[in-house]
This record gives sequence, C-alpha cells and structure tokens, in this order.
Amino acid sequence: MLLNSASHVAYAAGDLTKQEPVHFTVELSNQAGEKKFSPSTLQFETGTLTVLNIHNKGEKSYYFGSNGLADSVYTRKVVVLGSASETPLAEIYGPVRRVEVYPGQTVQWWFVPIRTGNFNDLVSRQSETEAGMKGTVKIN
Repeated sequence: MLLNSASHVAYAAGDLTKQEPVHFTVELSNQAGEKKFSPSTLQFETGTLTVLNIHNKGEKSYYFGSNGLADSVYTRKVVVLGSASETPLAEIYGPVRRVEVYPGQTVQWWFVPIRTGNFNDLVSRQSETEAGMKGTVKIN
C-alpha cells in the first residue's frame, strides 16, 4: 500500500479505477457473409481494463460467447451502442456469458481479466459453430 503524504490517504499500488482501457475489436461474420470470428484468437492480459468491441458485419444476428472468458474476468459492464454512433443506448451490469449482436451493430464488453488460461470455446450458435465460427481466447 502506498501512502500519499500530502493528503494522508492510502491507495492500493494497482488502483484499477484509474486505468485507461485497452480496446480490442472482434468482428462477427464479414461483408462476404462468411461465418467466422475475426480475429479468431483473442489475447488479453490479467489486471488490464479491457473494452472488447463486438461488431457484427453480417446480415443476421450472431452470438458471441466463451465460458472460459466469462469465468476468468470481472465484468464491469456491457454497453449497447446506437446504430452508426458511439452513443450508448443501454448499459448492463453483472456477470455475462453470451451476447447476441444484431446486423451492423456493436456491443462493448468492459472487463478485467483476473485468471490466466487458454480457452478453445469461443462460439456462436451451434449451426454457426459447425460452419466454422469458433475461436480461442488466451489470457496471460
């Protein structure tokens, strides 16, 4: 613990509330309509405030979910963004397992990874997973 001598207030050495977030983007599908995550491997660092932008470039809704990721992070919030803007429409708080993103839309998942691991369980719906829409999450 560090002591600030000017105000005599104690702060934790790794105060996560003061972090600037690191932004990552994963795309669901693409302009050609291929069922895939891009990139298919997502890599995060423990203790780092992360904003994962989940953008659906496809013409139908897709799910994004990884039980390994969900079990290894502290979720701060999920932000639903408005069409073609960065204006939040809603914020959801609490544990997250999976999100559904509609065509052309983006959802932000704010989290801090708290446990390391490699998870080969990044999936969408069963039919999309069988068509190749799957990926890996790595947390260092």
